[in-house]
Amino acid sequence: MTMKAEIKWVDNAMFLGESGSGHSVVMDGPPDHGGRNMGIRPMEMLLIGMGGCASFDVVDILKKSRQDVTGCHTRLEAERADEVPSVFTKINIHFVVSGNNLKPKQVERAVSLSAEKYCSASIMMEKAGVEVSHSHEIVE
Repeated sequence: MTMKAEIKWVDNAMFLGESGSGHSVVMDGPPDHGGRNMGIRPMEMLLIGMGGCASFDVVDILKKSRQDVTGCHTRLEAERADEVPSVFTKINIHFVVSGNNLKPKQVERAVSLSAEKYCSASIMMEKAGVEVSHSHEIVE
């Protein structure tokens, strides 16, 4: 499977990214790097993409296992290296899953399956040497 994207320089440190499916996002740097803080940072985009991938998996797995999931709020916290390149060194993905009569074992299974089998983004990060951890809680 091939994916495509295009990045166009707008001005200063601002770029417009367009996905192969035709959706666009503005990326911009902080003022100390010539940006105007008008968009998301590229490394933030990677983190958000990883969270979206993992969240999609967890919700999809819970629905397929007939759990009455009503919400999934995912928080990611990452640490980056101090030296250049300032790559991610640690990332924690914390899922707050809400629903009616959710079975804790099913939620735990969904998080594990995402982490170990389905989430391409988090698995790719781990293969690149990032320490990725997963945690979750259930809110009725």
